Amino acid sequence: MKLHLIGICGTGMGTLAGLLREAGHEVRGSDEHVYPPMSTQLAAAGIDVMNGFSPDNLAWGPDQVVVGNACRKDHVEVLAAQDRGLPLTSFPAALEELFLATRVPVVVAGTHGKTTTSALCATVLVEAGRDPGYLIGGVPMNLPAGFRAGAEGAPFVVEGDEYDTAFFDKGSKFFHYRPRIAILTSVELDHVDNFDSLEAVKAAFRRFVGLIPPDGLLVVCADDAGALECAAAATCRVERYHVGEGAGLAPEVEWVARVTGQRQGGRTLFHVERREGGALCPFGDFDVGVAGQKNLENALGVIAACAGLGLPAAAIARGLRHFRGVRRRQEVRGVAQGVTVIDDFAHHPTAVRATIEALRHRHGSGRLLAVFEPRSATSRRAVFQRDYVDALSVADEVVVAAVHMPDKAPALDRFDPALLANDVRRRGVPARAIADIGDIVEYVVMRAAPGDTVLVMSSGGFGGLHDKILDRLGTAVTESRLADLPSLATLLSKASLKYPDLEAHLPDVLVLRDEGKVAGCVALEIYDEVALLRSLCVVAERRGEGLGWLLADAALGRARQRGVRTVYLATAYFADFFAEKFGFVAIDRGQIAPPVLGSSQFAASTLKQTTSMRLELQ
Repeated sequence: MKLHLIGICGTGMGTLAGLLREAGHEVRGSDEHVYPPMSTQLAAAGIDVMNGFSPDNLAWGPDQVVVGNACRKDHVEVLAAQDRGLPLTSFPAALEELFLATRVPVVVAGTHGKTTTSALCATVLVEAGRDPGYLIGGVPMNLPAGFRAGAEGAPFVVEGDEYDTAFFDKGSKFFHYRPRIAILTSVELDHVDNFDSLEAVKAAFRRFVGLIPPDGLLVVCADDAGALECAAAATCRVERYHVGEGAGLAPEVEWVARVTGQRQGGRTLFHVERREGGALCPFGDFDVGVAGQKNLENALGVIAACAGLGLPAAAIARGLRHFRGVRRRQEVRGVAQGVTVIDDFAHHPTAVRATIEALRHRHGSGRLLAVFEPRSATSRRAVFQRDYVDALSVADEVVVAAVHMPDKAPALDRFDPALLANDVRRRGVPARAIADIGDIVEYVVMRAAPGDTVLVMSSGGFGGLHDKILDRLGTAVTESRLADLPSLATLLSKASLKYPDLEAHLPDVLVLRDEGKVAGCVALEIYDEVALLRSLCVVAERRGEGLGWLLADAALGRARQRGVRTVYLATAYFADFFAEKFGFVAIDRGQIAPPVLGSSQFAASTLKQTTSMRLELQ
């Protein structure tokens, strides 16, 4: 089929375009904001994008035109499609028609946690070899993209959004997703531009759960009153999940998780029990790297849903252990001068509080400074003015930015940053309202100290605040980017280090940035529970400043966060450095784990040239 997408560079539409292209459809589209990263992703997928909107963009003769929910009925290409007699459809309707009719849809719905939970569910199914399809409204860190066509008849994981569908269909998107198995995380008031009350939100969710057929399954959080209320509308089997002690729980709670320990790096170990014949019986032990009570609940919801698909505990545990998270959800953007800068999408007060509590002391023992931008349609209104006081007061210090595009909220119902900062100060927490992004950068840099965490929360780009803070702090360790490839190749060549498959391993490389330039790098290649540390080097003029230790320490921190138990390396000259600074011990080549031994570094090395070393992580 030939499909034209209006507004193709939006996150959802661009992801749908990639899915359609992968499934063999001819896809083109148009947008007035054509720029990276979406333009780059679409180009890599072989999808033509027309810059700007025009009736001529439909001259190629598509069979159908897909309209995003930001598109109005008087849009120039909508009118042109109607003049040409081309059928209009929506993002959700296209997904339903072309992918979900022959699949087992697994729909993740709820006010909070949809993206992380759907990404986690997709990861578990991929790791289990089920060849699922998926469409996720974010970028999972350990999946190639946020979409995948998958196999016919296999599960298809969808992030189920309650927002409206299109100008010609004001119903929620998830009404189109044919749920057979659903996870319901939470139900609260949100999207106040679309729902005028909490009851209206609940009505949408009740209709959604009513779509699950009698032989389907609804998995619902037992600790969310709104979700439980809406689950009562289901005609299918309902299974409830709870994180905490199982004693004294209502007998209708089918899944219980109890935290059993913490691994170094912030990973959580937990034991899960499942109710069978009225009693809670052991189901399995699990290990996950995402932080916070809410994410543990999300993980338990995935366990219950995947068990409903027939996956054994061991297969589910493998996927959970490998999950690395989602971009813009508790994402570490870098560490500079001992200060960790985190990017998070949190904008609803419930999510804001949960994120702050989850990240406290996870990346350092110092203070947590929260920077909040009221940017979403809900947060730019005053509906949660008081709730944000409670949410942000759990931080050690708060900066409130200006309302993004304030004219989109009625003047008498507009969020007040200065009032929020004042109310937070009344709680004894230092807080300031700062409108200018440059002034925010300077204030944060002045206030942050080694060991502190700076948490930047916004539902948008926030003017690149994260990178500006890191650049201003200086000497920042961050993930590498495609644009760094030439600098990395030059750096490694000058250090006489070979990395023949560098581009393929670019996501594994951390770089040291100083004044916008790459001053050093290190790679950590992870193979399940073992990893290879390689290519540690610093530009010649900066050697002797301790930057090598900084890079290696960052790489080992990443290893701990991702559940690695053993790290290997091969070094020609620095065995004493790794032994003294980190505790690596020399080993025989035969003691190296096979996946690491098969890497390009070890394939090119000999025992005469290098010393093989190993570090066991706690």
